[in-house]
Amino acid sequence: MAADVLGIIGFAVGVVALLLAVTVTRRIGQRDPLNVPHFWRRALVIRPPAMDSTDEPLGALTRNQRLAFIANPTKAGVSHVREQAMRACAIRYLPQPMWFYTTEDDPGTGQARQALEQGADVVVAVGGDGTVRAVAEVMANSDRIMGILPMGTGNLFARNLDVPLNDIPSALRTVIEGEDRAVDVGWIDIERAHPSHGENGTHIFLVIAGVGLDAEMVAGADDRLKRRLGWFAYFFAAAAHMRGKRMGATVTVDDAKPVKSEMRTVLMANVGRLPGGIQLIPDASVSDGKLDVATLDARGGIVGWTELFGTVIAQGAGITEPWLPRLLRTSRIDHVRGKEIVVDLASPQKIQIDGESAGRAGKIRGRVDHGALTVRVPPKPAEKPDKASKASASDPADVPEDGNHEI
Repeated sequence: MAADVLGIIGFAVGVVALLLAVTVTRRIGQRDPLNVPHFWRRALVIRPPAMDSTDEPLGALTRNQRLAFIANPTKAGVSHVREQAMRACAIRYLPQPMWFYTTEDDPGTGQARQALEQGADVVVAVGGDGTVRAVAEVMANSDRIMGILPMGTGNLFARNLDVPLNDIPSALRTVIEGEDRAVDVGWIDIERAHPSHGENGTHIFLVIAGVGLDAEMVAGADDRLKRRLGWFAYFFAAAAHMRGKRMGATVTVDDAKPVKSEMRTVLMANVGRLPGGIQLIPDASVSDGKLDVATLDARGGIVGWTELFGTVIAQGAGITEPWLPRLLRTSRIDHVRGKEIVVDLASPQKIQIDGESAGRAGKIRGRVDHGALTVRVPPKPAEKPDKASKASASDPADVPEDGNHEI
């Protein structure tokens, strides 16, 4: 009899404990699904909330008070970033920010549209260049502001805008308290040579779109090496394609005469700074209303590639050379600038857009959209008065004779 009673009590305690565990797990999952293992999310039907926001009237808000975050859930530490974002808004008495997660089918465009529809003043991309580009596609030519919390391998767009890297608190401060800057975006029209290469279409790019070796490098980069080595993994992919054939291409910039040549790669750049302090295109500006076109070529095996790499490093340091020695060189980098660039390829080549492979194309057309995107960036440092102004301020001749000073 006693054993039966103890069994019933044990069963009841187990049921209560199970119900309590399920309830707590569901509450945690509704607050932050990433804190619950994938199996239990599916078993308990836990889905990310469409948004996190309060229902009270917002009243008169300043330009930076209504925030929405579009986060890539595959990035490590996203749940911690969310807590920091909530805290950063709370201590500034801002409304609770909206929070959206990207998916495999939608890397951020749909979530950004939803954020705009729900009244976000600032839409923040939390992730790498892919997430940033997806959000920017919606934010371009809108009347809202875009912010960036960089959590990717290269973070090239954030790097070129001087957004703090590997420092989430500083990046959050920039998102909330930074300055608004209108920057250019690029659009690339892709014409496929064969239906099996993909669909024709138009895509936004913020950093660099390219065809040839750089696209082969992006497509061949190993994901495991990227997780372990970061952007340095691309060098191993590049080494595997250095012996490949040069490609034939006809490049037309604006209304200039088309130039036909053989080369390794053609780049259309909105910005020019790469990881490691490398300035691939030193004169590229994100706000000049033009794209910078660079064609790279190397011959002579390892000698040519070594020379090409040395040239990139030298031009980043501001070192230039006279034109004549180029005749004897085994590599070259040619630059030109324009608003519209057409690259007609002799044979289909792989293309990449901001570090993401985009299949093969027979022809691409790039164009710039001047000042189409407003981005929250770090404020400019206050200018210090120069010595001349200090001297004039302290000049005895400027002091009234009676010795009185007005403040």
